[in-house]
Amino acid sequence: MIYNIRGENIEVTPAIKDYVEKKLEKLTRYFTTPTDAQTAYVNLKVYNKKKKVEVTIPMPNLLLRAEDINLDMYAAIDLVVDKLERQIRKHKTKLNRKGRGKEGGVGEYFKSLEGPDDTPAVYDEDEAELELVRTKRFTLKPMDTEEAILQMDMLGHSFFVFSDAETGNTNVVYRRKDGKYGLIEPE
Repeated sequence: MIYNIRGENIEVTPAIKDYVEKKLEKLTRYFTTPTDAQTAYVNLKVYNKKKKVEVTIPMPNLLLRAEDINLDMYAAIDLVVDKLERQIRKHKTKLNRKGRGKEGGVGEYFKSLEGPDDTPAVYDEDEAELELVRTKRFTLKPMDTEEAILQMDMLGHSFFVFSDAETGNTNVVYRRKDGKYGLIEPE
């Protein structure tokens, strides 16, 4: 695997670099394709005595991404790798359950999740199960971005779907973790 490790407000020392590479190397056991072509983008940030670790591994038809904030950089790295491992297991279990694990797509990039005696590994069903608990239907009203943000704040939601008055496209405004707003619009 190729590692692209960057630091913001922190110098990426050889010790941190080696630790990140050693921990992310654990994930390669899940991949069937040669991981030499796989790139892991790692961003280490320090602010207000907190350490933030973001890891992104782009794959065909799948983007593995996790982030964590901790007071200890090494603990944050461990937590991010655990999150990525859960994501991989969840996707692989879901593919196996649907019987598509060997038919191409994302499944061809993962090794079979098998136990030590070649029996299928057992994972918590709740981890791989995505349960839809509510469906809402509503009419998209044409409005500009500022009005959509006001509507979102008035409702107390973290996102709001609306029809852009100028383009007619369906857009989404959302509240970011830093308290600012973001806009998602189709290409």
